[in-house]
Amino acid sequence: MVGEAGMGKAFRVIGLAALLGISWSSLAVAASTEIRIGVALEPPTLDPTAGAAEAIDIIGYQNIFEGLTRIDQTGAVQPGLAQSWTIGADGLSYTFTLQPDVTFHDGTSFDAQDVKFTFDRLLAADSINAQKTLFAPVASVVVNDPLTITFTLSRPDGLFLFNLGRGDAVIVAPESAANNATAPMGTGPFSFVQWDKGSRVVLEQYGPHWGELPALTRASYVFIGDTATMTNALLAGDIDGTNNFAAEALPVFEANPQFKVLVGTTEGETILSTNNAKAPFNDLKVRQAMAHAIDRNAIIQGATYGYGVPIGSHFAPHHPYYVDLTGTYPFDPDRARALLAEAGYPDGFSATLKLPPVGYARTSGQILASQFAAVGIKLELINLEWAQWLEDVLTNKDFDLSIIAHVEPFDIGIYANSDYYFGYDNPQFQALIETLNATTDDAERKTLAIEAQTILARDAVNGYLFELAQTGVWNAKLEGMWQNSPIEGVVLRDIHWVD
Repeated sequence: MVGEAGMGKAFRVIGLAALLGISWSSLAVAASTEIRIGVALEPPTLDPTAGAAEAIDIIGYQNIFEGLTRIDQTGAVQPGLAQSWTIGADGLSYTFTLQPDVTFHDGTSFDAQDVKFTFDRLLAADSINAQKTLFAPVASVVVNDPLTITFTLSRPDGLFLFNLGRGDAVIVAPESAANNATAPMGTGPFSFVQWDKGSRVVLEQYGPHWGELPALTRASYVFIGDTATMTNALLAGDIDGTNNFAAEALPVFEANPQFKVLVGTTEGETILSTNNAKAPFNDLKVRQAMAHAIDRNAIIQGATYGYGVPIGSHFAPHHPYYVDLTGTYPFDPDRARALLAEAGYPDGFSATLKLPPVGYARTSGQILASQFAAVGIKLELINLEWAQWLEDVLTNKDFDLSIIAHVEPFDIGIYANSDYYFGYDNPQFQALIETLNATTDDAERKTLAIEAQTILARDAVNGYLFELAQTGVWNAKLEGMWQNSPIEGVVLRDIHWVD
């Protein structure tokens, strides 16, 4: 997920090389075709088809791996490994013509059989793909010839081409798929070189790539988990930039001509994740009380230094389907206390708040704990490392409350999965999302999306806090970075050095 650990009031002068236990002598001065990017979180795996963490796509999306389509920095669908496609008159069949002369990084050839293998694997009963449900409409995948393949859907899907461009749908090969967690093998413009656990991942330009080669020949993703160390690394020139920097430290770079600060949007809905399947959170009045106890503006100022945008449901404000629902449950501590009393908790209750290791979550948690205490809800803050958060909260649903940014684009459909970690089970909402997924007319889709947002806001399924901003800090001589983040990833394709 986006974000990074909080920063102390004073920067500590820490040698990055000593901290990471590696020598930076060979990397001290960036070559004109090399880049070193600081990232806050180390991924649990390097296989985008086998994990939910954004940190996986930060490294691999459109760099190591490619899909049939790709999403550009405006959020539009572009050709990828499929150079073109035709859609049947019934909206159910999609025939893709594949790029010729494509190879995986081990030299094996790419063709339609690899596409079929990828989607048979994604849709298998034992699939661990985080977005498997998005491809449930796929009824069959038929190879016509080595460079042509047809997908047939069971119902129209207005997001099918977009979903094919996600990291979860990148094409993998049967010869190497089993090893992609630690030795990823894709068709992208960069091949995997090494993963120094706890330190960095190194990629190199893949010369035989089928498309236009990028200007960069080498890229290192350096794992730096706290803001002070990231700041020192940038100032010392140990890294060349970071895609999403802590907002509180941006003033250090905004007036420095050696750097450029790029502020854009993300798909990161930051929410107070709530276990709806567990008492007392299975009581609507309790969830409504919590919603009235939240002062979004105070959280945004404290956790994002004002860069976050308040949200009232699970939807990105920059999207044309967005509707402002922040007024559904306005900040009203008196109303919160009254609702708790109506729910049978006149003295409030106690709960745990499990927080992942990112600054926006932990700072938001501290502010929220104070706001909840004012209405009688006593929170125990429990800080977790990323792998533990994925296991305890996302997988095992062993939590009361948490704070996390859901960064997947147009992911309101996760609320239709009653087995998702929120534990939200609403047949009306599930039917609505099924209709939305099958609708291709844009005006109708907007109406349905607004209705879906409204239901979630009304049911106070989670505490809807703010949309994360993307605040990148880069060497002033770099160009081609994405200012906005319509999909997870730090795409290297267009990045280059200028004099």
